Amino acid sequence: MKQLGTAVLWLLVFATVDLVGQQAPSSSAPSSFTLRQAVEFALAHYPQARAAAQKLIAAQAGVKLARTDYLPHADMMWQSNRGTYNNITGQLLPQNVLPSLSGIVLPDSSSRSAWNMGAGALLSWQPFDFGLRAANVNVARAGQHGAEAQLEVTKLEVEANAANAFLEAAAAQQLTLSAKANVDRRETLAKSIHVLVDNQLRPGADASRADAQLAAARTQFLRASQTEEEALIGLAQALGIAGQSIEIAPGSLASAAPQIPVAEPNVSMNPSATFAFSEVEESQARERALDRSYVPQFRLQSGISGRGSGVKNTGEFLGGDRGLIPDRYNWAFGVTATFSPFDFFSLRARKQIEAANERGARGQYDQTIQQLTAQEQRARISLETSIEIAKNAEIALSAAQQLNRQAEARYKSGLATLVELADAQQLLVNAESEEAVAKLSVWRSLLATGFATGDLTSFLDAVGKAAASPQ
Repeated sequence: MKQLGTAVLWLLVFATVDLVGQQAPSSSAPSSFTLRQAVEFALAHYPQARAAAQKLIAAQAGVKLARTDYLPHADMMWQSNRGTYNNITGQLLPQNVLPSLSGIVLPDSSSRSAWNMGAGALLSWQPFDFGLRAANVNVARAGQHGAEAQLEVTKLEVEANAANAFLEAAAAQQLTLSAKANVDRRETLAKSIHVLVDNQLRPGADASRADAQLAAARTQFLRASQTEEEALIGLAQALGIAGQSIEIAPGSLASAAPQIPVAEPNVSMNPSATFAFSEVEESQARERALDRSYVPQFRLQSGISGRGSGVKNTGEFLGGDRGLIPDRYNWAFGVTATFSPFDFFSLRARKQIEAANERGARGQYDQTIQQLTAQEQRARISLETSIEIAKNAEIALSAAQQLNRQAEARYKSGLATLVELADAQQLLVNAESEEAVAKLSVWRSLLATGFATGDLTSFLDAVGKAAASPQ
């Protein structure tokens, strides 16, 4: 009992160490991420990506399992028992209830018992199978291809989710900065208006209006800050480290437009399309395996056995420990052929099932191609529109800045009212917010284009070029 308690204690220690080791990657996560770092970190730590990788490992092991059918099969057995030695003539159909007896039928029945023993080994191997085992290996290999495609789909989704969450957080950050700049301008204006009101150079209503606008700007800033925090929480979840506080380093993404790659889209290379087609291939592999199932099975078999009994064939009881070890040995070698003719009907039904599954998988593949094509076209239109919006946002911001400067000068000189100045400042806030997210919208549209084609390489290359260019 003491040794058992010590073993249990060590097991608990090892389990605790293993649990700590599994949680270590989350605690060692960096606190600040660039977009590329976020994508790479998500691939390594997001639970869905790890789960898909393990499914691929299981599928690869399935191929290895299918290949073991080529190996010989061996059964080894040893049995010792004690029981009566009476026998009876006649036969029974194959069943697993009544025990097997051997030997001649004795003239008398007895309740005495004796030792019996049997041991042996049977080796069986199929020298040929008309291609059935190879077909089964191909079925397993098709499942592996499907798992590989599923892993690529998962990786693409994890990458896209992480990149999209990063861009959302970057856009929220820019809106927060714009809201903070608006608060600063409102505070400066409110202070100057209060000075003018105190000196009776402006009516008191101007001060009240300035205070109201400042309070509204602060409320807008608080809401923008909340949105930014929620976006960072979403990013942490997309990275697989939900609950940890992180920051982003967007660099020049908010100020530099991406270089748009010129390439012909090929949605058939999208991992989603590849995965859909793997379903077709797997159904075809099962059909080929069924085509090779309605054949005889030939097996080369060899066996060796030993028997021992505490009773002679004359019925003489030997007693003692006689029968505990074998005293008669036999061996045999032969060829066994088995064939089940009535399997034809079940195999025909199974073929019909797989043929229908293949047609359904082909329909699903065609549907996937249609969806990806439409998705790519929408992303392309969104990208072109986002580029034009970004250009207009720069023009609008420049005009709003100039209008705000003119309105401030006119208000200070008494040529404009506070309402006109407030309108100019609100227009500037809107223009700053639009310009802040316009270029990020171009990045998101470029990301959507890469996601539709199934390759984010061009998007990540553009991100790398933007990060390398001077801000």
